[in-house]
Amino acid sequence: MQSKKKWGLVLTLAMVMLVSTACNSKGASGTDPANSAGGEGSTPASAQTITLGFSQVGAESGWRSANTKSIQDSAKEAGYDLKFSDAQQKQENQIKALRSFIQQKVTVIAFSPVVESGWDTVLKEAKDAGIPVILTDRAVDSADKSLYKTFIGSDFVEEGRKAGQWLADQYKDAQEDVNIVELQGTTGSAPANDRQEGFMEVIGSNAKLKVIASQTGDFTRAKGKEVMQAFLKAHKKIDVLYAHNDDMALGAIQAIEAAGLKPGVDIKIISVDAVKDGMQAAADGKINFIVECNPLLGPQLMEAVQAVVDGKEIEARIVTDETTFTSEQAKEALPTREY
Repeated sequence: MQSKKKWGLVLTLAMVMLVSTACNSKGASGTDPANSAGGEGSTPASAQTITLGFSQVGAESGWRSANTKSIQDSAKEAGYDLKFSDAQQKQENQIKALRSFIQQKVTVIAFSPVVESGWDTVLKEAKDAGIPVILTDRAVDSADKSLYKTFIGSDFVEEGRKAGQWLADQYKDAQEDVNIVELQGTTGSAPANDRQEGFMEVIGSNAKLKVIASQTGDFTRAKGKEVMQAFLKAHKKIDVLYAHNDDMALGAIQAIEAAGLKPGVDIKIISVDAVKDGMQAAADGKINFIVECNPLLGPQLMEAVQAVVDGKEIEARIVTDETTFTSEQAKEALPTREY
């Protein structure tokens, strides 16, 4: 009888242990299925650890504000830890930010360079630290292409060509000189250099198209107004204004109107960006032609970051899709414009 009781006790204990083991099971791998890479609601290991250090040029224009928001929103959606720095249009601030990102050992660094030159030293520091770099919106002129993984952004030379082609078409039968003034972007920046290059490349084939004055407006509305006021005082006859961005064009419009002239009529205006304020001015007939420069680079940047982290091959140059707008086309597009 005692023997039967002992065997019953042993059998009961064995069953308890079996049930306990089953209740605490975390799968064959010894991990909780809910927390594994394929579990419901889980995040891939790469996304869990990605810290993106991003240095922005500044907040000089409506375009830049839209660009910043796109990057911040896209990083949040991707689940990345974004460390954001505003360089306030100063290269020294941007270099400090990049070095800070290196010290913090971020996963990836991305930035929109204030100017093209002077980046080799800090980019070499990032490379030595094993931190990949992605350029957005603006390029650098480094001969060593191994210092960054890719450049995502517009073809600024092509933007200049589009602006020049519209002008060349408008004045193809001109019998007299067409006097053009140019509001350049920040001196030494890629968009300023390239938009001028593309523009001059196209209009150079028509001797009647003459740039009589060219000066930087730093991509800002206030400086665009100031420089346009100076142009109007210095030159009696101005037929065309070519502005490297909408904000400078909008500032110039204020100066033109203050001088008693009609923008878009007395002085034809060509601009680049196609932000809402610029598109509204075009719809109102004050800007005659806008070349689009898409600021919504956030999604493309996050895709590139993930590809780099995953060790995938990535194209060295990723160009954004863009179009152009006449006044009538701007009027049609404005109601659904995202930025």
